[in-house]
Amino acid sequence: MKIKVLSRNPDDYLRETKRDIQKVPRNYDPALHPFEAPREYVRALNATKLERVFAKPFLGALDGHRDGVRSLCKHPTALSLLLSGACDGEVKVWSLAKRSCLQTIQAHEGMVQGLCMHQSGRYFFSVGNDKTIKQWSLSECGQIEEEPQSTILGKTIFTSIDHHWSENKFATCGQQLDIWDEDRTEPVRSFTWGVDSLHAVKFNPIETNIVGSCASDRSIILYDMRGAAPLRKVILKLRSNTIAWNPMEAFIFTVANEDYNLYSFDMRKLSMPVTVHMDHVSAVMDVDYSPTGREFASAGYDKVVRIFQADRTHSREIYHTKRMQRVETVRWSLDNKYILSGSDEMNIRIWKAQASEKLGVLKPREKTAFNYNSKLKEKFAFHPEVKRISRHRHVPKMIYNQQKEMKIIRQSQKRKEANRRKHSKPGAVPFVPERKKSIIKEVE
Repeated sequence: MKIKVLSRNPDDYLRETKRDIQKVPRNYDPALHPFEAPREYVRALNATKLERVFAKPFLGALDGHRDGVRSLCKHPTALSLLLSGACDGEVKVWSLAKRSCLQTIQAHEGMVQGLCMHQSGRYFFSVGNDKTIKQWSLSECGQIEEEPQSTILGKTIFTSIDHHWSENKFATCGQQLDIWDEDRTEPVRSFTWGVDSLHAVKFNPIETNIVGSCASDRSIILYDMRGAAPLRKVILKLRSNTIAWNPMEAFIFTVANEDYNLYSFDMRKLSMPVTVHMDHVSAVMDVDYSPTGREFASAGYDKVVRIFQADRTHSREIYHTKRMQRVETVRWSLDNKYILSGSDEMNIRIWKAQASEKLGVLKPREKTAFNYNSKLKEKFAFHPEVKRISRHRHVPKMIYNQQKEMKIIRQSQKRKEANRRKHSKPGAVPFVPERKKSIIKEVE
């Protein structure tokens, strides 16, 4: 007679300490778990509810400026350092860890229009309404020398500045776009296209010789630093305020427009944007990508900060406080955890990139639970109840009413267009996709 004996190693079932939980054997055969899907749905619903309960994104404010915050600049090597420039010409260095100001200097007479940092983090540049470019030395502990290392006096006002990602060059814009070498007081190369002034300039972080800029004639212009003339431009119906390049996709950039939308373009085909990002109810002032390139934050004239996924039309998050006024500038921290916004009422605010994320060191079991819950939410994301709870946000009354009004306007326009098409000759009123409505023309 053959007898089968179950043999188990008792060490597999012993607890390492008396405070540890008991080990339970599990059989993952789906036939033995007929109620697995309903059980997981309830867990996903609870996880989504708890996410909204713990969504407290506001971390603190950096108070100290005496005028509206005009520009922010991240330190490339120290996560805890931040530079800010205000409308009264002051530049401050902040410690984000201590939430305190380390130093203040009177950099310019009039507004500080732009700040940019060298990739080593040892010095930075500032431009202002006093037609000067100044280079400042910055120590590792965040101390600025009282006097600038060098000062370049320009012929016109500089409206923006950005530093090259690998070389000792930087670009400024105003009446024209100038490429400067750090060792020279005259621009190495100047680009002009038309007569209108430029107000934003950004280097591509991957294709580092490509520069993008926004002009006052409602156009977005692309330049190659190695060429003698601008590459191409696209003209929109309304002016774009700023431009941001995707740090992971060399060809993709996003512009913040005056028509309440953001437009993501592929620079190989400017005739139509890749995605139109809607939700703001006023002009969009600034935009900045996360280090992963999957999301970006936008600052609005409607006193809110929104977070968009790069491939989605609508925002996944909206941040606002009662005292926050028009948001002029926004930056996403290099560790992908925080968002910094500077606004008109002289405050810099620190937000969490994930509103319900728990800060600090997580225990292994906490990590496992968070990962499990996130996968559950992803699995049941399109179930009506889970979707409704995860999308729900409390917004200021002004924005709520504006959104309702804009919805009515859009529906009215669609209805009029449908009626016009119905009572016209076939083909007389063509279908124009939403992405093409804002584009006037592309110029090579």
